[in-house]
Amino acid sequence: MIRLFGILAGLFFSAAALWAFGNGAVNYITDPTAPTAEHEFHLLPKELNLASDGPFGKFDKQQLQRGFQVYKEVCSACHSLRHVAFRDLAALGYNEAEVKAIAAGFQVPGIDPATGETTTRPGLPIDYFPKPFANDIAARAANNNAVPPDLSLITKARHEGPAYVYSLLTGFQDQPAELVAKFPDAKTPNGLHYNPYFANLNLAMAPPLTSEGQVAYGEGNPKPTVDRMAQDVSAFLVWTAEPSLDKRKQTGWPVLGFLLFATVLAYLSKKEIWRDKKGH
Repeated sequence: MIRLFGILAGLFFSAAALWAFGNGAVNYITDPTAPTAEHEFHLLPKELNLASDGPFGKFDKQQLQRGFQVYKEVCSACHSLRHVAFRDLAALGYNEAEVKAIAAGFQVPGIDPATGETTTRPGLPIDYFPKPFANDIAARAANNNAVPPDLSLITKARHEGPAYVYSLLTGFQDQPAELVAKFPDAKTPNGLHYNPYFANLNLAMAPPLTSEGQVAYGEGNPKPTVDRMAQDVSAFLVWTAEPSLDKRKQTGWPVLGFLLFATVLAYLSKKEIWRDKKGH
């Protein structure tokens, strides 16, 4: 009897699943989803080629330093790097004195030894990059009710992360008249900014990179155009998301070579061991 009830219950749920699937398919065919502005005007990320791309790619430390400069002078006002410590910047080619100077240029949370009250102090190499806002409420109040995301892992958290960041930074533009004419309700609200590379086309962040020379690169570096600064900070954020990328690639190829050699050796050993056993 229990087995019969089990079979009947299984048949019931199978029939319900088939009915739901069939009903959904019929509704999709007879009453397709209405097109939306996001579906028609959202763009895929632009192509971005970085020195770290590919199995043999390596970080361009000069570009990473330029990208860090863009982050420090532009992005750090709103976005944190909570997974990156100041001492990690030594991997970009900064010496000990430079790392200490960079850390001291940031104010980090601290404790007043005399009173025990919370305060701020200049950063040390062991400190992590501080949050630009005390809490999410303060962040929302300063950013049109939006909390700026932490950028430490942004290139891992977004599809085609580096290209997404680059496209977003260079994609701000006026809303197309065609969009407004076709979707009047999709007009960009006051306080938001149109960007076709963002999922819903409008975001609270104003264009952070607005003019050539906004960040002054030193001698020997390319001209700091908006496009160049966007590429550089995207490369820097690839490094923050995976600082061991170079080491992983350097280790990976010898490991693959060893595994290939071991596979060939094992195959030859097998052939030698079983050579005289054939036919038995």
